Amino acid sequence: MTTQVRGVARIVPSMETTEGEGFLVHRPFPTHTLVDFDPFLLLDRMGPMDTAPGGAKGAPDHPHRGFETVTYMLEGEFEHEDSMGNKGKLAAGDVQWMTAGAGVVHSEMPSARIRKEGGRVHGFQLWVNLPQRDKMMRPRYQDVPSSKIPVAKNDDGSVSAKVIAGEAFGVRAVIDTRTPIEYLHFELQPGAKGEQPVPAGHNVFAFVLGGQGRFGSERRPAAENDAVFFASAGDAVAIEAEGEPLSVLLIGGQPLREPVARYGPFVMNTEQEIRQAFDDFRSGKMGRIAPEFRHG
Repeated sequence: MTTQVRGVARIVPSMETTEGEGFLVHRPFPTHTLVDFDPFLLLDRMGPMDTAPGGAKGAPDHPHRGFETVTYMLEGEFEHEDSMGNKGKLAAGDVQWMTAGAGVVHSEMPSARIRKEGGRVHGFQLWVNLPQRDKMMRPRYQDVPSSKIPVAKNDDGSVSAKVIAGEAFGVRAVIDTRTPIEYLHFELQPGAKGEQPVPAGHNVFAFVLGGQGRFGSERRPAAENDAVFFASAGDAVAIEAEGEPLSVLLIGGQPLREPVARYGPFVMNTEQEIRQAFDDFRSGKMGRIAPEFRHG
């Protein structure tokens, strides 16, 4: 069977902005040029940011309903807690796949150690829309340490992939997703070429963490903090490193093709459902993070 490599539809440079208490992020979407990329709602590169003692910023108590947040740490430590009594820590290489569903109040902050001593924080947060049938499901977490996330390599070892969701080089992820999704962190040695199969009909994009590369059937160039959105036709994507190592996230998923109503931390299908989410949050139906259950 002949493989058809997808072309590149567009390349979008990330916008630098701040979130939460003033945390630096690089964001390819949503922006004024690209609102979403079904089923994905947002991608933020958090940092990399070096903070002085007492200067670390994060995202204190905030609600979510109707979608999933995926946090992937590269450097530093984050602590999280929520209105359901969950609490934990993410270290370098760890992933948290949080399905907000019917709603939680959530807090994500640099660890107590980094807030006290300072340090580097670097990671990603991806927002994944939930299908209408799952919008009001019970919230759940999948906290997966780096040691449990499989890593796959090509035959000569010039291309490796951390398999967060989906499959690469015959290795499958351990994380369960509500809809079919690929989330792969590729590392390519200088001059290496990688070709990754992708399901027909999936929307797929790449985000360049570091280095310079060429993408798609046209070998379009892209560099750090560029997002490369692939065309829909084809069943594989091609990535090539140039004169230095190339680090790339490759993210794809089955589009939902459902109406999207979004306002801040709520993503539903209708405006009435958004108003209901605000009413439920204000009335305390999503709970709150208890004062005695705060970060140390």
